[in-house]
Order: sequence, then structure tokens, then C-alpha cells
Amino acid sequence: MEIKRSEIMPGVNLAYLWSDKFKTSCMSLTLLTQLQRDTASMNALIPLVLRRGTTRYPDMEAISARLDELYGTAIEPVVRRIGEIQCLGFYASIPEEEYLPGNNGVLEQATALLGELLLSPATRGGLLLPKYVDSEREKLLDIIRSRMNDKRSYALSRCIEEMCCYEDFAVSRFGSESEAENIHYKKLTRHYRELIQTCPVEIFYCGKTDFKAVSAAMRDAFSAMPRGEIDYDIGTDLRMNAVEDHVRFVEEEMDVTQGKLVLGFRLGECMEEPDIPALYVFNAVYGSGATSKLFMNVREKLSLCYYASSAVYLHKGIMLVSSGIEFDKLDAARDEILAQLDSVRRGEITDDELRSAKKSVASDLRAVQDSIGELEGFYLSQALDGLDYGPAELAALAEDVTKEDVQAIAESIECDLIYFLKGSGEEDGSDDETA
Repeated sequence: MEIKRSEIMPGVNLAYLWSDKFKTSCMSLTLLTQLQRDTASMNALIPLVLRRGTTRYPDMEAISARLDELYGTAIEPVVRRIGEIQCLGFYASIPEEEYLPGNNGVLEQATALLGELLLSPATRGGLLLPKYVDSEREKLLDIIRSRMNDKRSYALSRCIEEMCCYEDFAVSRFGSESEAENIHYKKLTRHYRELIQTCPVEIFYCGKTDFKAVSAAMRDAFSAMPRGEIDYDIGTDLRMNAVEDHVRFVEEEMDVTQGKLVLGFRLGECMEEPDIPALYVFNAVYGSGATSKLFMNVREKLSLCYYASSAVYLHKGIMLVSSGIEFDKLDAARDEILAQLDSVRRGEITDDELRSAKKSVASDLRAVQDSIGELEGFYLSQALDGLDYGPAELAALAEDVTKEDVQAIAESIECDLIYFLKGSGEEDGSDDETA
């Protein structure tokens, strides 16, 4: 699979990927803006409100009827955070025309509808409809408040908030409850108009329609997009080292039956010129998967936790280790998690560990090619990084990673913060993970 990129309008880039593997094509439109505390909730709310209605299709019933006419095309709002860039827009799944009766131009019509959703929202007096803004704001508030329901996810987000308290990465992709509560339709309208004028836009297409036809459909659909001074100055603050000269510790008490221990690390100098395949393999050796050191030693051999796994956030240059433990095993679990990282720093990596890690990474990357949704997310991340590696190319590079490469990455990593959620009492048993 070879990606083709072109600028179809000022600040609007099309990433085109031809593929005959799927019965549907996919198209995404993403506005890129800096993640910030005072605008995150407004940004998140905009695609939700835009999806409610357009000038031609003023409500969701009319939009649904139009999508049915397009043979079940689906268009959904999407809000993501990649590093400290907030990504908001729409994801469309469109049936391939060879499986439809006649030459119906469904791609062009679906693209036109996507353009209407973005550029011609339902308004009154030039303002977004208050009833749509109010309704979607309440749904957004429900999403923000619901993070408390999943304690594992909550602990991860709290570790990020504390570890990155001086950085925009601490902000949720949905923003905060206090910000969301104060969104007014007039304020949101002004912000929407500013975004569509200034945001860089990434459009992704994967399917069988040729590049010229896709590009022409995009230009037609978005020709009326007002473009002002494009804000290309968006990106991520990469902090190589810990904020303070000692590991910070944050403890929180809640009504939980299982402790949640999260360790936050800075990836350090290896992020100056990141070797992405080596970072993937390091993560697999250390804590990602059933053959990792954390799983085999901390969980299986020593029984110090119900689960333990690491995740590398390449766009921010941090790593989080998440584990579920008994309250009285905090010290032992923490020490062993750190000890396993020390063993990688010393190069104590067996041939089997390295082989299994590389196989796992290569397999996961190649599997991306089997999911059109995974491909869309993969190439959006690549676009933000200015890279053009395909999944298969990265998989091949992962297979060449050496033990020394993994060891070098481990040597640059520094623990920044330890977060522990403890408590007593009862909660939903779904939070406990024993498998």
C-alpha cells in the first residue's frame, strides 16, 4: 500500500490510499488544532453539533434518510487527541460502487454531504441552533463525567494530569466539565467560524476510486470553505526528562476494591531522533503483551498484580505502566516494575524475549492493513509526524531491531511520577481484572 499526498486547497491535504481489500471505502475529514484547556470542550462539541443538521437536511432524521439513499453510507463525528493536537471532524464509511446497482456516483454524493455537514450547518440568524448546542453539550458532559466509571482508565488519566500538569497533554480530548458547562451557542458559533478558517485540514481516503476522481470530489465539496491565515504552528511539547529531580508520588482514595498503580515515565533523549520500530519492540519486551517482562515476572511469577502493562505515547514522548494490585502490595509491585526496567537497561534480554517481541510488533503492524479504520488512524498519525512509512515497512524494520537498540532506549527512560488509587468499600465488579 502506497500513500499519495497532495494539497487540494490552502491548508487542506488529501492522503489517498488505493486498496481493493474492502467492500467499503473510508473517508475522514479532520481539523487540527492545538489542545488547550480553554477551548478543548468547544472543539469537541463542534462535530457533535454539526452532525445534527445542515441547511438542506435540518435534522438527524433528514440526514439519516439521505444516508439511506446513499446505500447505507455512515458518517459519524470524531474527536481525538494525538500528542497535544486535538483532532476533530468526521469519519465516513461508503459502499464501493461495484457492489451497488448502476453507476450512481455515491462517493461524490457522500463527499458532498460531508462538505455540507462541515460548511453548511443548520442555523438561525447565522448562529448554530441553541437546541442542538444545548442537547449535545449535555451529552458531552455525560461523557466527561463518565470517566469515573472505569477506574483503570481513570487512574491512567489522573497520572497524565499530574505528570503533565504544566503541559497541554494533561487536557482531555473532551475538555473539562467546568469548561463544557459554560458553552453558549453564540460563543460556539464564533469559535466554529474561526476554526474552519484557520485550522489545517487532513482528508484521508482509502478505497478503489481513482485519485483524480476522489480529488475532484473533494475540491467540489470543500470549494466554499473559507480560508484565512492558516495556523500551522501546532505541535507537541516534548519534555525529554522528568519535571523534578525526584520521582513524584500522588495518592488518591476512592471507593474501590482493587488498587490502581500507574507509573509515568519520560522517554528521554531517545525522542530527539526517535527510532519508532525500536520503541515498539522495547515496549513489547518490557510490558506490552503476554511475553513481556511485566506480564511474565510481575504478574505470573511473583503474583504482585492482577494485570500489568506498558503503553508508549510516541507523540508525547512518555510511557505509562498500568497495574491492578492489592492495596498492601504497592511497594513490592512498584519496586518490581522498576526492577524489570532496570533489567532491560542492563541488556538482560533473552533471545526468546527479543524474538517474541519483534514477532508481536510485526504482526500487529501488518494487521493494521486488514482494518480500514486502523489504516485511517495510522496514516493520520503519520501525517502529523511528517512521515510516510507504511505498516508493512515499519513491520520489516521492527524485525531488524537488535537487543542493543532496545537496551539503548531503556537507558534513556526516566521515571517521573507514581500515581496510586486506593480505597475500601464496594464498587462494580467489572473494574476487577483477574485474567
